Amino acid sequence: MKQPDTDELCQRCGKESETIQHITAACEQLAPTEYVKRHDGLAKIVHQKLAEAAELIDDKSPYFKYTPANVLENENFKLYWNCSILTDTTITFNRPDITFMKKKTKNTFLIDKPVPNTHNLAKTIIDKKNKYQELANEICAMWKQKAALVIPIVISSKRSNSKVTVTKSNKT
Repeated sequence: MKQPDTDELCQRCGKESETIQHITAACEQLAPTEYVKRHDGLAKIVHQKLAEAAELIDDKSPYFKYTPANVLENENFKLYWNCSILTDTTITFNRPDITFMKKKTKNTFLIDKPVPNTHNLAKTIIDKKNKYQELANEICAMWKQKAALVIPIVISSKRSNSKVTVTKSNKT
């Protein structure tokens, strides 16, 4: 593999070529700050829309001013923001971005909002479904749910090819 010319190296990390793919989703200097802000900003929009649709909030503030509550609940729905789900057994991946429970139908949705590069979309969907499937199974047993669905909402980090992919995974 050809080493990048030092003039082509990322101005932030200095380790990789400064490509669109590297800047939008692979620079270790941007990961702990800028990528997290982008991820959380998108996840907050999903949270706000779910909270509005479930009548868990009345406030119609602009999405960029919205601050999700850790837990919102009424007689029909329960909505968690970035909360670890305590389980009877140790589950490594127990903190999806959003957990949304429909109480009457006994369905829970584990929503995670990754923002990968375009070439990683399919792999990211599979990885997220696999990552949270054990938690989904445990939620069905603990909370006596009919189903717990893992829903990765994937938006590419490359603007020109951005698309939303929503997939569902039933408990096996």
